[in-house]
Amino acid sequence: MSLDGLLGKKTKYDITNNRGLVLVPARVKLTQEHIHLLQQHGIETSDVTLMSTSDSDSSSLVSLVEDTANYAKDLFYRIKTTRKIPLLEIKDELIPFVKQVSEHADLYKLFESIRAKDEYTYQHNIGVGILSTLIGRWMKWDETEIALLSLAATMHDVGKVRIPQEILLKPGKLTNEEYEEMKRHTIYGYEMLKETVGISPRVAWVALQHHERANGSGYPLKLKQDQIDPMSRIVAVADIFHAMSSKRPYQDALPFYEIVARMRQGFFGELDPHIVAVFLNNLIRNLIGRSVKLSNGQWGEVVYINPHDDTNPLVKVGQNYLDLSKDREIHIQEVI
Repeated sequence: MSLDGLLGKKTKYDITNNRGLVLVPARVKLTQEHIHLLQQHGIETSDVTLMSTSDSDSSSLVSLVEDTANYAKDLFYRIKTTRKIPLLEIKDELIPFVKQVSEHADLYKLFESIRAKDEYTYQHNIGVGILSTLIGRWMKWDETEIALLSLAATMHDVGKVRIPQEILLKPGKLTNEEYEEMKRHTIYGYEMLKETVGISPRVAWVALQHHERANGSGYPLKLKQDQIDPMSRIVAVADIFHAMSSKRPYQDALPFYEIVARMRQGFFGELDPHIVAVFLNNLIRNLIGRSVKLSNGQWGEVVYINPHDDTNPLVKVGQNYLDLSKDREIHIQEVI
């Protein structure tokens, strides 16, 4: 079938070019303009996955994520008790769930389903696994690499099983001593994974490196640039986005516009700029047609992305249009 045969069909996943930029978002009915754009970028019919009537709805997605998080909770409790990582079980039972959820067609429903609202530690592991898998797919990694990335990202915080609960769940700011102990979860995780028979060394490296930053400001080894494994760089981006968009013991979720702004400004240290660009560009492109809650309490629909100010789009509120690039006091608080 030629691309013309896809006219009027609905995309199941984002269609991306070889640089990871979304050409057509998921859940969009393909028009002649879309077909022409795909042809310009050399996209083949085999690169396009269409929606079917059997695709999961949002309620089944939420249920699947909850079941996966509960499984992870039990798994990490057993790891804490035995100090052993059941690698085959994780590969056979947990990672297929992570990959399945990451394939959901609706990006923002996916984000909403994986946001941690309680029991942050366990939901965070799953959320970072899913987000990292998404990024790997957007970056056109092959399936072997993505499978390894899914495993490494889901296990990135396994070292926290050795951190006292009173530190993990402390509602207030950590003392200097507590913070130093918290940072050791990277080393604990590395040690546990390194000792696991049959596991790739890169999985252990991700546990060790996901808080490292390109300018050497991270921890625990203050690595720089190419000293940091590409998988660790992806997990760093996913880790920050999920943490900032979730409710944690000591901080509420940040509004959407603030998360994007902070990531772009390097608020969390120097992240890989290409990975950040791929991630945020795909987020922004998927805003078209989304319902958004604004900081003034109003709800609207994003109708146009300003290419020069993409986090402040044109929003339709009722019968009126609000240009956030001109009204600088109003921002996108939440996307659904």
